[in-house]
Amino acid sequence: MATEYEVVTPKSNSSWIWGIFNWTTQSAAMLRSAEKRIFTYLKNAYRGWYVDIGPVVGEADKIWTVSLNAESPKTPLVLLHGLGSGVGLWILNLDSFAEHRPVYAIDILGFGRSSRPKFSTDAQKAEQQLVASIEEWRREMKLNEMILLGHSMGGFLAASYAISHPDRVKHLILADPWGFSEKPADIASKYNIPMWVRVLAFALQPLNPLWAVRAAGPFGQWVVSKARPDIIRKYTTVVKEEELIPQYIHQCNAQSPAGESAFHAMMSGFGWAKYPMINRMKDLRKDIPVTMMYGSRSWVDKASGESIKLSRIHSYVNLQVINGAGHHIYADRPEVFNRYVNDACAFCDGQQRTSNESIENTSCEVTTTTEELPTAIETNVVKNDTQ
Repeated sequence: MATEYEVVTPKSNSSWIWGIFNWTTQSAAMLRSAEKRIFTYLKNAYRGWYVDIGPVVGEADKIWTVSLNAESPKTPLVLLHGLGSGVGLWILNLDSFAEHRPVYAIDILGFGRSSRPKFSTDAQKAEQQLVASIEEWRREMKLNEMILLGHSMGGFLAASYAISHPDRVKHLILADPWGFSEKPADIASKYNIPMWVRVLAFALQPLNPLWAVRAAGPFGQWVVSKARPDIIRKYTTVVKEEELIPQYIHQCNAQSPAGESAFHAMMSGFGWAKYPMINRMKDLRKDIPVTMMYGSRSWVDKASGESIKLSRIHSYVNLQVINGAGHHIYADRPEVFNRYVNDACAFCDGQQRTSNESIENTSCEVTTTTEELPTAIETNVVKNDTQ
């Protein structure tokens, strides 16, 4: 199952020299190094290894996997990241989740440190390939059931997986999921998009969404830093090296854009899917509980979540809107996000599911949290290294 692995415990973060030698176009070794540096900020030990899933898309696909507290007997929580991301960006969440159960975070096939095969250019086929890779990973890991959490594109894939493999998903958690709502027919007038923007968008349509990061070459990390300083600021309370997060994001996306190409095949304009999930959620088995979380400031349409709640009147659907959070709710309000995820997992622990038996909807209200962010997050790093 595991073709390469490393067992890592948190270690000291004092390395000012490390940031000097990071000016390069792209490097798998630099991606590995950046991820390892990020994980030095974990309080708990973790294990990272490649899971060989065989010829799902390519000839010998491998999925990079990180686990914490794998010895716990509780139902495991599996994390699926969004577009352009990887396991490292869960750094604000992993310790909290691992307090209660096994946690597995994977680099989705085609992203991060996982294999980067050539996906189909057909939207449905590309989606099926990604879902098949998750299922093969589960089989290799011998996980009978799991709580499946997906953010953005990962939420789209998590929902698709739960529809295809309902026996394997004990609870579905969707964090600001992409690709659920229908694309408006009058999008240009509805959003008052200028003509020049429409022309530019049309001209760039054949390109993958993150092409600019690769086009910038060795300046890609600078582009990430300047284009999305908000993302970097989200991690400053925990990750003390300012250049670490932009380097990690850059290296995740400077490699061959395999998964990004699959996303490009599935999308209809960046914000919508060619085959929206809202039209398929009726096929999700009624006894699968669903927790949906949105950021109050996110660009993702929350109406699809409300529609799903109304349509699943005999099922458990918990819809939360996190005040002050944008699309990256796991990093914008990590303490609130972590609590909602842990609450969903606790509900899963206490729930006795009977096959084909519906669960009474015990969460019918849309809740918006108004809690304020703390000024700092405490990080008691264990200062030892077993490598």
